[in-house]
Amino acid sequence: MQQLRIHYFQHVPFESIGNIEEWSFTNKHKLTFTKFFEHTILPDLENIDWLIVMGGPMGVYDENKFKWLTAEKQFIKHAVEAGKTVIGICLGAQLIAEISGAKVYANECKEIGWFPIELSTEGEKNKLFAGIHSPLTVFHWHGDTFDFPGNAVHLYPLH
Repeated sequence: MQQLRIHYFQHVPFESIGNIEEWSFTNKHKLTFTKFFEHTILPDLENIDWLIVMGGPMGVYDENKFKWLTAEKQFIKHAVEAGKTVIGICLGAQLIAEISGAKVYANECKEIGWFPIELSTEGEKNKLFAGIHSPLTVFHWHGDTFDFPGNAVHLYPLH
């Protein structure tokens, strides 16, 4: 695999990229970040190949409380339009859904706890998940959900 220039957006200190960091260094990818809780400096879109948008306790509709959300959404939209690989986790997936025109809304019930997720057919074929065994138990803390944008690739099926 060629060296990738991966940039990630982190919204709060306790929602880090975790094992993605180790994978990036092991595979000799360049890793940069914007930590919105520290600063709001966005990278030059031309200098990244992948954008990973992490989770956080805020909602996609909280622009009045988190002023950087508007600029973040615009950056994500430009990254998608430029054909960059854009990966959203939790809030990140909701932000991608919203900028893609999908509806983001309160879920019927909150999903909190450790639950298994399984790769979709597309996820099993994706080289990003080579060596990952499915199901994988991960922590969930969701109050919102979203309609799936038509142009996205769903790596883990919704239940």
